Amino acid sequence: MLNQLYIENIAVIEKATIDFGAGFNVLTGETGAGKSIIIDAIHAVLGQRTSRELVRSGAKGAFVSASFSDFGQRVQRKLEALGFSPEEDGTLLLQREIREDGRTVCHIGARPASVSALKELGALLINLHGQHESYGLLSPENHLRYLDRMGVSPELRHSYREAYTAWKGLCRQLSTVNLDESEKARRIDLLTYQAEELEAAQIQPGEQQELQNRRQRIRNSGKITEALRQADTLLNGGEELPGACAAVLDAAKALSSVGDVLPELGALTGRLESIGYDLQDCAEEIGGQCEDNEFDPRELDDIEERLNVYYHLSLKYGKTEEEMLQYLENCRRELDAVQHSGEELERLQKACAKAEKEVRQLGAQLSSARRKAATGFARQVRAELAYLDMPGVVFTVQQEPGEPGPAGCDAVQFLISANPGEPARPLAKIASGGELSRILLAIQSLLSGRDSVGTLIFDEVDTGVSGSAAQKIGQKLRQTAKGRQVLCVTHLAQIAALGDRQYRIEKHTESGRTFTQVTLLDHAGRRQELARLIGGTQITPLTLQNAEEMLQLAVGKNSKNETE
Repeated sequence: MLNQLYIENIAVIEKATIDFGAGFNVLTGETGAGKSIIIDAIHAVLGQRTSRELVRSGAKGAFVSASFSDFGQRVQRKLEALGFSPEEDGTLLLQREIREDGRTVCHIGARPASVSALKELGALLINLHGQHESYGLLSPENHLRYLDRMGVSPELRHSYREAYTAWKGLCRQLSTVNLDESEKARRIDLLTYQAEELEAAQIQPGEQQELQNRRQRIRNSGKITEALRQADTLLNGGEELPGACAAVLDAAKALSSVGDVLPELGALTGRLESIGYDLQDCAEEIGGQCEDNEFDPRELDDIEERLNVYYHLSLKYGKTEEEMLQYLENCRRELDAVQHSGEELERLQKACAKAEKEVRQLGAQLSSARRKAATGFARQVRAELAYLDMPGVVFTVQQEPGEPGPAGCDAVQFLISANPGEPARPLAKIASGGELSRILLAIQSLLSGRDSVGTLIFDEVDTGVSGSAAQKIGQKLRQTAKGRQVLCVTHLAQIAALGDRQYRIEKHTESGRTFTQVTLLDHAGRRQELARLIGGTQITPLTLQNAEEMLQLAVGKNSKNETE
């Protein structure tokens, strides 16, 4: 369950703390007040894509956190798999900071986390159903997903996907090997040329870097030689000046001459002698460097020529020596396979045929399971639609066989007949916005009993409905909230009145800036807000009376539902 949502500097919301409860939570407010921003904030903390446009104008960043409790074993196992654990009080805290440059920082509890970790957890904590999903219902691609969730074994679907993936992999290998003779000859020529070119280059890992370092040294040899000679002169001395080595050792010798008179100079004498000998070692090493810094003028040409070889190879085979050597290995392997393609072709043909047979067998099992699921699913959806004030609608699931694909061998589409006597047709051709909203709610209410997600969010699922249909949608949402948490963004008083608690989202302007405030309403506040939903800006004693009646009726219905 989502206990608390904290939002800071997201769009027009400067700061907002929303404490949610179990059951049916309703959010209302005027258009543009910021209801969608709350949904955007929830999306963000669940690991969905964000952008810097979310950050409030003038702020350096935005922040959102969500606290959950009573989240069940699936979330606990996912936390452990990701390397996290709940807080000491058993709650789970997700946090996400969005910086003004668009970058984000995520935390699970007090520990840093990735966006993908938030997303994996979010999928187990909240199901969010928005206005856009009603239109997603028009796509037959989604119909198969809904049907599978209703009654098709996840293990069977997983087995099919694995078999299909393996079959397609074998098909790709077969297409590579199954060449006609002319194409085979061309392929052998190309692979042979590439392998010979790479072998002739005698590629050595790390050679390019070594050559580049050597080239850099040769190009700067004059500067290096001058520095070495200067250091050598300072250490070993020149014609007129003594070197540092001799000077330090002479200093040690001078102190040593009075060592019997001033014994405490012994330690200092020893240090000077040690420094002098160290300087002599440095001088010898510098002398060796001077000898190493002598280059054959032709060496630079050789280096440039060798690096040029690597440059031309990199255009075709990869930038690094390791990539070039891997390309060579792949060439040899493919060349061997093509040259012996007769045997390999026969092996792959048999393997492909066997894999296809398994795919079709699993596909047939999947199709059979879907046919069984479709009958019960259609019956349950019709019952839900009848409850949602659509008693005359006939809902059916059309299932047609096809060739194996990633999700099976079926084309599935939902059909409805909105009026008695009319043939069933695809949703996209006849369903209105209000009908789509109710069909989606019917499906989601059925699916909600088949997963363990503790929080369902419906963002204006009441689009396009009013009157008794709105009342039924509210009652269905109320029923769905039994045993779990439901959050609903709505603009209809009939639905808002049925909530266990109601939050008003309102916008105001202060000092030229826009602010959004979220308020948990008491009974009087709910009556006022319902009156606004009923009558708009003109709130009269009659609209207030209607709002009070709605609340009283809702209390009665809620009590009756709880008794049932």
